[in-house]
Amino acid sequence: MASYDSFRAARWIRFINLVLQAVLFLSLFAGLNYIALNHAWRFDLTENRRYSLSAETRAYLADLERNVRIYVTITADGTDEELDQARRDLTALLREYTYHTRNSTKGRIEVRTLDIYQSRREAEALGLDQPNQVVLVTDRHRRVLPIGEFYTTRDLQREGFRGEATLTSALLDVTSAEKKKIYFLSGHGEMRPDDVDRRRGLSGLRDELRQRNYEVAALDLSIARKIPDDAALIVIASPQGPLKPFEEDLLRKYLTQRAGRLILMVDPGVAHGLENLTFDWGVIVYDNVIMDLDPRSLTETNDLRLWRFSPDPESGITDNLINNGMSLITGPARVVNEDIGRSLDDGLRVKKLIATSPEAWGETSYRLRNFTYTPGQDLRGELGVMVISERLKPDNLPLSVKGGRLAVLGTADLVTNDRIITVGNLNLFLATVNWAVEREVKLNIPVRPIERFQLALSAEELVRLRLGLLLGVPGLVAFIGLVVYWTRRN
Repeated sequence: MASYDSFRAARWIRFINLVLQAVLFLSLFAGLNYIALNHAWRFDLTENRRYSLSAETRAYLADLERNVRIYVTITADGTDEELDQARRDLTALLREYTYHTRNSTKGRIEVRTLDIYQSRREAEALGLDQPNQVVLVTDRHRRVLPIGEFYTTRDLQREGFRGEATLTSALLDVTSAEKKKIYFLSGHGEMRPDDVDRRRGLSGLRDELRQRNYEVAALDLSIARKIPDDAALIVIASPQGPLKPFEEDLLRKYLTQRAGRLILMVDPGVAHGLENLTFDWGVIVYDNVIMDLDPRSLTETNDLRLWRFSPDPESGITDNLINNGMSLITGPARVVNEDIGRSLDDGLRVKKLIATSPEAWGETSYRLRNFTYTPGQDLRGELGVMVISERLKPDNLPLSVKGGRLAVLGTADLVTNDRIITVGNLNLFLATVNWAVEREVKLNIPVRPIERFQLALSAEELVRLRLGLLLGVPGLVAFIGLVVYWTRRN
């Protein structure tokens, strides 16, 4: 064989060898990517399993039956540390939700980040008008979650991240077939959810409830003559006249026979006609006006400031108020106390959640404009303003089954359009609604503590650290390179 032919054959062999190596490399690369995409192994090595969803959440996601779009409207720009941290926490959490539903044939989760200021037209089309929120949207429902609902706080400081529990609970809510309906009683001069008046309107409260996936409607018992079957909750806000006996009877049967839920807010000086109903549930509503001269209980405009809250782990209504030092601002209020003389085996759990200062008294002669404490006539001390009552079992049956729930407040002024903008007022009412309808699903998902690290360096130590990073590391690499060069040269 000629040397020329041998050289050409060797060249072709080397070329084919290179082509085969390239094909094998591409095949290996493609195969590894296919395995990683469809058979991924993921390991969470963090101490608190920060990047892992609980088994309970994964089970719910496996049964997800509707597509859910999640819009994040956090406008973090590096100037607010808490917003930046919230964006990082939620991004990592939502990534896990989308990962676990990526191959689902029934329902998937799609996450989008939207700046409502830069993408104004798109945000308006989606009904998104507030920054720093997480909005869950399905073909039927939507749920708005402010950033504060993803964290537990104490003394206005974030203490733990409860994002998984909050997000999973919201997913269960928006993917459910039913939408909880709240009826506001009418026909007796009550405050109305369609009224935009500053002092008596509840349009602001209505909007807040709708954002949280509640349906709001009015109910006139004198016309309907019954309580609708889809009533998840009935709200009676400041009736200006007494309810008729048949209306009270309908409400009583709704609470006892149907395990109904009722929030009653009565302003002072007005007869409401529900004394017998509240008494049956271990609550007494007094005909008086609260006078509280404690400086901490009065605002600059002489409004009543309520700041004494009782913890109640069972309902959790006052948790945020206590942990964050919030207060309530309202107008005149009347005393609402638990009936301490009731029988203790009646199956009721009665709890006073809000009270005045020890310096307060309940003025019974308010119609005579006599605002001085009268011993033996006026109540004095830590007087109740809000009491909740829950029937834990049906009458005369030894069953541990939860029944109706009743919340009574001695004022309705705190939820009007003028007052609902107060953070504490809105927080209290929404927490009461969630407790009444059992909105918040009790998930066995622990709150992840927020770890904070602080590095304190003096100016001299900071200069040494900067020089070490800028000169030390490059100098070490250069020294190693010189040693290798010198060794190979010799």
